[in-house]
Amino acid sequence: MKRNITLQFIAGAVFFVIAQDAAFAQLSGHNFRGDYGMQSGSQPPPGWSASLMYFNYKIDAVRDRNGNSLPSAGGDITVRGISPVLWWVTDEQLLGGNYSFMVAPSFANNSLDSPLLETKLKTDTAFGDLYVQPINLGWHTDRFDYMAGVGLFAPTGKYEDGADDNVGLGMWTFELFAGTTAYFDEDKTWHAAILAAWETHTEKKDSDIKVGNLLTLEGGVGKSFMDGAINVGAAYLAQWKLTDDDFGGVIPNGAVGKHRIFAAGPEVTVPLFATDNVVGLLSARYLWDFGARSTAEGDTLIVTFILAW
Repeated sequence: MKRNITLQFIAGAVFFVIAQDAAFAQLSGHNFRGDYGMQSGSQPPPGWSASLMYFNYKIDAVRDRNGNSLPSAGGDITVRGISPVLWWVTDEQLLGGNYSFMVAPSFANNSLDSPLLETKLKTDTAFGDLYVQPINLGWHTDRFDYMAGVGLFAPTGKYEDGADDNVGLGMWTFELFAGTTAYFDEDKTWHAAILAAWETHTEKKDSDIKVGNLLTLEGGVGKSFMDGAINVGAAYLAQWKLTDDDFGGVIPNGAVGKHRIFAAGPEVTVPLFATDNVVGLLSARYLWDFGARSTAEGDTLIVTFILAW
């Protein structure tokens, strides 16, 4: 239901820790890995939904372009944050699909602890970059749901070129996304989903640095119970950098290698309460990274509280 939280601090913090190894440093995009899971290709029924997502991403290793762990990145890097999301699905039709609109600010608290360099960095929780989906369209058939639209990240978070306490990325990001959820039985209890998002970026504020284009695939497979109120299954993601980062001449373009990463883990959604007008749900997802190249690798916990009416 959201794709607004960013890992902006990871790029700066990891770059700082391993500055002596220019063969690593990749730049992060805005797309937070793992914010979508089961039924990622489905738009909810017409109405309003509000959610609050908490995430905790702890880095276990930093991989170079060959997949080798960089020992110079010793220590802990943890990114924590929350994001409220407001999603309005209307009864209005556009191209045969229901039109909806989403807005999602973000708040992040990031920390770096590197015993190797006797360095500790921490930022207070602060307002990050803003995500908006001005167009989100959803279609529904007997066995398939489809969703497509456009997204925009605005650089509203604190950013200063060269600073080590940035909370925003200092750039605009434009996103195109499309996905589908397939149901394998008439009651729509068994399902599998995929959502693809392509993002491109402007240059970072006050610099010639530009993040390469990114492709992210997210989804999951699972089984629902109690008319869909309980959902149990597994989530996955894959992300590739499609074009080289441009470091503005600090590092030769192409020297780093385009990053890639995969992740998978369990996911569950359970009901908290239901009235005549409002439903409360709690969703939890835990993902382990693997196959990382030219990027950080760790594990992610995402917990989301959802109200729908």
